Amino acid sequence: MQAFGIPSNYGIENHGFQNTGNIYWNYASAGLIEEGIRRNEVALSCDGAVIAYTGKHTGRSPNDKFIVQYPHLEDEIWWGKINQPLSPHAFDQIYQKFLAYFQGRDLFVQDVYAGAHPNYRQTIRVITEKAWHNLFSRNLLIPIPVSQIPHTIPDFIILQSENFQADPKLDGVRSGTVILIDFERKIVLIGGTGYAGEIKKSIFTIMNYLLPRQGVLSMHCSANVGKNGDVALFFGLSGTGKTTLSSDPERQLIGDDEHGWSDEGVFNIEGGCYAKTIRLNPKYEPMIWAATNRFGAVLENVVYDPVSRVVDFDSDQFTENTRGAYPLSFIPNSLSQGYAGHPQNIFFLTADAFGVMPPIARLNYEQAMYYFLSGYTSKLAGTETGLGSEPQATFSTCFGAPFLPLSPNRYSDLLGEKILRHKVKVWLINTGWIGGPYGIGKRINLPYTRAMITAALNHDLDEVPFRQEPFFGLNIPLFCPGVPSEVLNPQYNWKDKQAYQEYARNLIAQFENNCTQFAKNVTKEVLATGPHL
Repeated sequence: MQAFGIPSNYGIENHGFQNTGNIYWNYASAGLIEEGIRRNEVALSCDGAVIAYTGKHTGRSPNDKFIVQYPHLEDEIWWGKINQPLSPHAFDQIYQKFLAYFQGRDLFVQDVYAGAHPNYRQTIRVITEKAWHNLFSRNLLIPIPVSQIPHTIPDFIILQSENFQADPKLDGVRSGTVILIDFERKIVLIGGTGYAGEIKKSIFTIMNYLLPRQGVLSMHCSANVGKNGDVALFFGLSGTGKTTLSSDPERQLIGDDEHGWSDEGVFNIEGGCYAKTIRLNPKYEPMIWAATNRFGAVLENVVYDPVSRVVDFDSDQFTENTRGAYPLSFIPNSLSQGYAGHPQNIFFLTADAFGVMPPIARLNYEQAMYYFLSGYTSKLAGTETGLGSEPQATFSTCFGAPFLPLSPNRYSDLLGEKILRHKVKVWLINTGWIGGPYGIGKRINLPYTRAMITAALNHDLDEVPFRQEPFFGLNIPLFCPGVPSEVLNPQYNWKDKQAYQEYARNLIAQFENNCTQFAKNVTKEVLATGPHL
């Protein structure tokens, strides 16, 4: 065994590793790329981006995620389909299998920070079998300064191997793929999947467990800040536009996906972006295009010409969920310190596949609580295994249920308190379909969505008259700069008005059915503000 790079004095033997191959400690991007190419893990695009393939898993595997169950966590963890319990014995058995698997194999170790604000930072050690997964981790998290690396002692460790397979019959899990989190031992095991997003979301789950216990709201949102210090948050699930809409040349990007909101303000949990690249367009998304087409970026599951190395971002040959992972520094107007003040505006993003939600609506406090707990959108193909080719309507409480280890009320109570204290305006933005459901209508033009958000941020809608649409009780503006007035009212865009009403009633019924899960924990005013048949 030989150690290369910049090792920590707190070595991997402290995690139980023995008799490993070479260890590549905290390699910079160039070194990881060289190792990835030497090992035939990756190829380079014509612009120097790393192209990697994740095997059979091109999205998350939520049914294979487990949390270790301890008596003192029994009443704290939000147990159920999302957070399945696993015994400490079963976890230890699989952990020992991981350690045995890595014997004789080379390891890549990356020590990084999660949490841009020093008061809420966690040190994460990511140990991977492949160089490119280590590069991904370096891109997405916050590298530790070289001078501090030797003194680094991790708060959590993550072990990841695409080729490791658990034994469902012996190990008490569902399949050979495992995503296991032990909050007591502070270890995450990821095996049987090469999808790098599992590393990212496991760290987010850790922060979603730790931050609320410190009175900090952890959020599945992007964030940016204007020239006058006004912060905006964009909540939403994958594919709803968090990365795209927060990448605004007129505003500084704080982060594109995961944040904390403390008494000091908003801070990024990550140090990079993980953008969807399917049909990426340099005209509409110039900053993301530039960031993904350069040396050091990681492109997942994209199609490219083997001779010219030109990437075909329009192709979904392997998956709809093609991705680009790059450091925040690749965005020219990103906020280097990764934190700013309190938000003035919050946007809930939904990609409504039914085509009945308004493109923009202003929410009162009770509506904000209702739609935050509802977390309605449409899952887009490829972000998880098992999804078909068409979007599916879904409700993901707090716009991030798969990553919440605690009860949703812990997060909604924190959000409500902060909205009231800081007098934040809340908006619902539909980035999905208008004029009909998926397959009949069309996706709302991105320039229109940008214009609506700009109008809200610039206070251009403060004096505009609003009307309440009849189905969801949402207040929509009569006009908005840069947007045709007929676009603002979803009914106007449907040729078949009767069909619109049927689709709207169907969605309202789904809202009513979904709200039963949180009805007993919210006020009657919040329940009353939701849509009703």
